[in-house]
Amino acid sequence: MDYLTTARQDIHSTLDVTVVGEALIDVVTTSNGQVEHPGGSPANVAYGLGRLGVTTGLLTAIAPDARGTAIEDHLRSAGVTLLPGSKSLTRTPSATATLASDGSATYEFDISWDLAPTPPAYFPKILHTGSIATFLSPGATAVKSLLERAHRHCMITYDPNIRPALLGSHSEAKAIFEELVAFTDVVKLSDEDAQWLYPGKSLDETAAHILGLGTRLTVITKGAEGSQFTTAAATISIPAVKTTVADTIGAGDSYMSALILGFLTRGTEGFAPAVLEQLGHTAAAAAAITVQRPGANPPTLEELNAAVEANAPAQYAGA
Repeated sequence: MDYLTTARQDIHSTLDVTVVGEALIDVVTTSNGQVEHPGGSPANVAYGLGRLGVTTGLLTAIAPDARGTAIEDHLRSAGVTLLPGSKSLTRTPSATATLASDGSATYEFDISWDLAPTPPAYFPKILHTGSIATFLSPGATAVKSLLERAHRHCMITYDPNIRPALLGSHSEAKAIFEELVAFTDVVKLSDEDAQWLYPGKSLDETAAHILGLGTRLTVITKGAEGSQFTTAAATISIPAVKTTVADTIGAGDSYMSALILGFLTRGTEGFAPAVLEQLGHTAAAAAAITVQRPGANPPTLEELNAAVEANAPAQYAGA
């Protein structure tokens, strides 16, 4: 066994969470000009987990260029490990985000995605994937193959984070999504994602349909209207935390990071209705912190605990 293989095993065997998916540079265009931030939904989730104290690795595809170095430094600042094989491109991807007056963002992408189909020697407690990485060829094929192997060994969480500009036809994207759901335990998506995938269905109908594809829990976020958790046993509504919005970049990813932290800490009881309600309030608090400040800037564990104590019902304080 060579040194590199041994190093990969040592890294993977110490991770609580492995995130698989794109990392890129967000070029944010406002009336004051352009500012660059490391981004990409999976990379944001990994960074958010690191800020929450979770031992996390990111398997991605960037280049050994200035933007790639900025992404790696950003991840390292939160304690996230960039996994071997991630520096595989000749140019680091980017997304130009244009902000509207309400803080919402639209995106234009310059991205390629590929991933070496190398099976990990060890599986983490939770594997998270989503976004462009699960739809864009050729890397999407490797992601699917990884989920097929991993779902028997660890919890799988998935956020499709639909970007219509980068997808093929609606039918193709829907088919890819539904194939992946079968390998998951948790699917989290926004109401916009749900309406794009299933334009003829209500959110309740969409949640039930996704459960029928094989996942155990569907979470649909609805911005200022909160979120809903659906299992075979119950549907739970979680209110959003009222706050002042700077922009919405990274809010859903911060929500996802806090949710994954909850599943790590609550283990097998994580799908009980009372526990899901607690996890939902915590995730909503994380998203509220993120939208208060520009860019994908998720909370630390200390900030999140303080926000939960301040905003959640008394029985959830200290979550």
